[in-house]
Amino acid sequence: MPTNFTVVPVEAQGEERGLPERDGQRQQQADKDEEKERGAGDGTARESSPFINNAEMDRENLYEGKNMALFEEEMDSNPMVSSLLNKLANYTNLTQGVVEHEADEDSKRKEVKVPRMGTFIGVYLPCLQNILGVILFLRLTWIVGTAGVLESFIIVFMCCACTMLTAISMSAIATNGVVPAGGSYYMISRSLGPEFGGAVGLCFYLGTTFAGAMYILGTIEILLTYISPSAAIFKAEEVGEETEAMLNNMRVYGTCIIILMAIVVFVGVKYVNKLALVFLACVILSIIAIYAGVIKTAFDPPDFPICLVGNRTLSKRSFDVCAKFTESNNETKTTRLWRLFCDSSLLNATCDDYFVLNNVTEIQGIPGIMSGVLIDNLWSAYSEKGSIVEKKDQPSVAGSEDTKVGGLPYVFTDIMTYFTMLVGIYFPSVTGIMAGSNRSGDLKDAQKSIPTGTILAIATTSFIYLSCIVLFGACIEGVILRDKFGEAVNGNLVVGTLAWPSPWVIVIGSFFSTCGAGLQSLTGAPRLLQAIARDGIVPFIQVFGHGKANGEPTWALLLTAGICEIGILIASLDSVAPILSMFFLMCYMFVNLACAVQTLLRTPNWRPRFKYYHWTLSFLGMSLCLALMFICSWYYALVAMLIAGCIYKYIEYRGAEKEWGDGIRGLSLNAARYALLRVEDGPPHTKNWRPQVLVLLNLDSEQLVKHPRLLSFTSQLKAGKGLTIVGSVLQGIYLDKCAETQKAEENVKALMGIEKTKGFCQIVVSPSCRDGISHLIQSAGLGGMKHNTVLMAWPQSWKQTENHFSWKNFVDTVRETTAAQQALLVAKNIDLFPTNQERFTDGNIDVWWIVHDGGMLMLLPFLLRQHKVWRKCKMRIFTVAQMDDNSIQMKKDLQMFLYHLRLNAEVEVVEMFENDISAFTYEKTLVMEQRSQMLKQMQLSKNEREREAQLIHDRNTASHSAPAVKASVAAAAPEKVQMTWTKEKFVAEKHKNKETNLSGFKDIFNMKPNQSNVRRMHTAVKLNGVVLNKSQHAQLVLLNMPGPPKNRKGDENYMEFLEVLTEGLDRVLLVRGSGREVITIYS
Repeated sequence: MPTNFTVVPVEAQGEERGLPERDGQRQQQADKDEEKERGAGDGTARESSPFINNAEMDRENLYEGKNMALFEEEMDSNPMVSSLLNKLANYTNLTQGVVEHEADEDSKRKEVKVPRMGTFIGVYLPCLQNILGVILFLRLTWIVGTAGVLESFIIVFMCCACTMLTAISMSAIATNGVVPAGGSYYMISRSLGPEFGGAVGLCFYLGTTFAGAMYILGTIEILLTYISPSAAIFKAEEVGEETEAMLNNMRVYGTCIIILMAIVVFVGVKYVNKLALVFLACVILSIIAIYAGVIKTAFDPPDFPICLVGNRTLSKRSFDVCAKFTESNNETKTTRLWRLFCDSSLLNATCDDYFVLNNVTEIQGIPGIMSGVLIDNLWSAYSEKGSIVEKKDQPSVAGSEDTKVGGLPYVFTDIMTYFTMLVGIYFPSVTGIMAGSNRSGDLKDAQKSIPTGTILAIATTSFIYLSCIVLFGACIEGVILRDKFGEAVNGNLVVGTLAWPSPWVIVIGSFFSTCGAGLQSLTGAPRLLQAIARDGIVPFIQVFGHGKANGEPTWALLLTAGICEIGILIASLDSVAPILSMFFLMCYMFVNLACAVQTLLRTPNWRPRFKYYHWTLSFLGMSLCLALMFICSWYYALVAMLIAGCIYKYIEYRGAEKEWGDGIRGLSLNAARYALLRVEDGPPHTKNWRPQVLVLLNLDSEQLVKHPRLLSFTSQLKAGKGLTIVGSVLQGIYLDKCAETQKAEENVKALMGIEKTKGFCQIVVSPSCRDGISHLIQSAGLGGMKHNTVLMAWPQSWKQTENHFSWKNFVDTVRETTAAQQALLVAKNIDLFPTNQERFTDGNIDVWWIVHDGGMLMLLPFLLRQHKVWRKCKMRIFTVAQMDDNSIQMKKDLQMFLYHLRLNAEVEVVEMFENDISAFTYEKTLVMEQRSQMLKQMQLSKNEREREAQLIHDRNTASHSAPAVKASVAAAAPEKVQMTWTKEKFVAEKHKNKETNLSGFKDIFNMKPNQSNVRRMHTAVKLNGVVLNKSQHAQLVLLNMPGPPKNRKGDENYMEFLEVLTEGLDRVLLVRGSGREVITIYS
């Protein structure tokens, strides 16, 4: 495909002429409209973005040249490509709102400091330093000895596979666009949304904080066990108290060190960063020393003898000579070892049975890589707490059962060991894979460096761990491996015994590396908390977003030190490790989930530069993380999930709403689409039917809701279930009413929030209110999620002459809902209905079941009574018996029907006998018809007056026009319009109209009522009397709503009938069914 093209200048022909004039006019227009332009533009809220120009840009530069005049009105919202590219070139990834960023806004043209870090320095080495750490030096040999080489290999392989799969997912997310500082939290929150982001971000923060505690505990263990045992404050006074004394020492020293480290971090992070290279050098030198020591054992194994009694390992801290007695000058003398097992130094002293029956032997602790000890170390040797470390295949004679071993110089296990526990202790040694992504802001090319550096670092460390397992098993005797604190080798660090040239290389190296790792955890964790706090998604931690003037997170550092102290007080490295394993595993699980969700959704924005990922790998990584969580400790896993779940729900309930284009939202959209397509298949079964309500609201001139109680009633009826669409109509043209529509929508949504009405808001602008309501009834909803019920308020002011449209709209709405086969609920006296805060302690909900129209009348009280407002109300059902009906049988049948419907209600049959139509009914009908006729006459006379005014206007217009035009108009319509008016004609016409009106009014007072109307009024009056008699004090009355007349001329009479029917009742709900069954007796 050819890519070469030519840029040809376009001559602006004829542009020079009239240019100054037009420029002047345009400048005036620009001055006039400047405020308007700077405002809403086209009334649409724009997303804040570094790529979109602000309206405050210099318009002279913006509209320079006439070639783009066609687009100039859109320039403030849609920038030219040239300015967009310019913005991209000067883009910085500082988070908006940071003090430094705001300070630099005015001087953007300052030289931007280009990050110089590449893959090796920026990602590979930090990851290496974070992954290799305290567990490698202090616990890996013990894990190999306890679990055996094979099971240790499985543990390490599982953990490394978990981090490798997570790194692949992380690389895909990190290369899908610019990742600012914030690393994993930023990636998860922008991929899975603020709820998941906040929950996992805080879990990652807690993990990093507890990691700091673990490193500090490791530091103290190295100091007090291997460097300076005499520095211990608490000493074991009795046998068996060594562990407790050690834990207390850990607590005291740990608290001091954490205070010291917090001060160092507070004073200056730059010093921590400068020392990072020193700490890394210590780690690398230590590992080189281990490999050098392994090579040396092949031809010259180091001399570290171990003393055994039978097959039991002895602690060399209490004696020097590994023998029961020594020969000197032909004299046999007992050793210090003898005195430890016997009650005196004499040869005939009483000694421990096992000591007497078994020989004391000395073997080499490190026989070397060629010795074949690997075969012995292949299998596991799990043990109970307090058991003696014993050598397999070593001959021994068992002593008596009741012999006490406490106080004897054996090497004991300090905790109970089993496979799953070792996984929890080991896993922290593979964490730290996020170190590169956390530094993404300082890299030359983050999208290239993060995947390469992280995956290489994991591959390197995995090789180191796996090779160390095999080498430790091949070089070191099993009893030494299981000796956690090196008591059998004079209190030396077990890894140190293998190292070359000296054990101190490892001891000093591991001490500094754990110190450095602790400092870095205390540096990184507060920044992570600050990033979460500044996002504003968790309101109660927003205080931790503040810090010193230079942005250092002071408050976050204090909280981090406090949480770290909790880990220090636990004091045991083996107890703290599984805690942080949980938090890290949860974080990695969600990184994998984020990648899997984004890949499966195939969102258009998911275009990672890193191509070697697949959703199955992410899913496997997620499953492995979840499995490891429960393998490590099922109860810790549940607690970690509970914490994350609580944070998730808290953010969902109280957190600021953020729209980050996250994958969960995309997942919801996909699920919604799938569900809608499924629902579309056919109408719901009667068992699944529930009122899906379209609520028609009236708004006042300020776009505020006139009857808020309508929404209260909706939430009481729906209780958050099913579909609710809250609709309203604004009269006018949409282009003119755009801002008002937005305001109305905001007001309605705010009220929906207050009233806890869960649903959607739809504001329609239409030239007439009538058409708008029709549009809503026809088109609200989507697919299978359409409303089946319309809820509206009774038009209270329908009798007012200036408001004659309200009842016409109302009657037409009734007709349209019937035509659309939708149910209709009309709430009369809606302002007297209860709010959601009110509670009825007693009272009745009365149902007047006159005609059966699908069972809506039965279902509604049941739904209302689910809500706290109506819960204590009793349901009563009244039905009307005519002259021919058997009321006793009707009552029995109705009770049986309700029993089958599983509804609890009192039943009453009211008898209405045929009797003569009362004079009151005649009078009421007559007054109604007279009023109706008068309204028509007044409307007619109003139309006449309007016509007269129009004729006068036409005459005045005609008098000013040309005579020829006047003649032609007169010739065209001589019969229809008299264009020339004389005074006599005007007076005659006026008298004629007056006489017509008077004769019309005389007819009104002489008229007789229509018999059909009389019968209807009779029904309304009679029924109203019966209802008032039984239900005047009911909390709510539900009535069948009669349909409007088929002849449209009687619409206003229909309103009168309904008014009479409900007269004297406080709260009435008129119910008109949709014509289909909505309640069933079948299961």
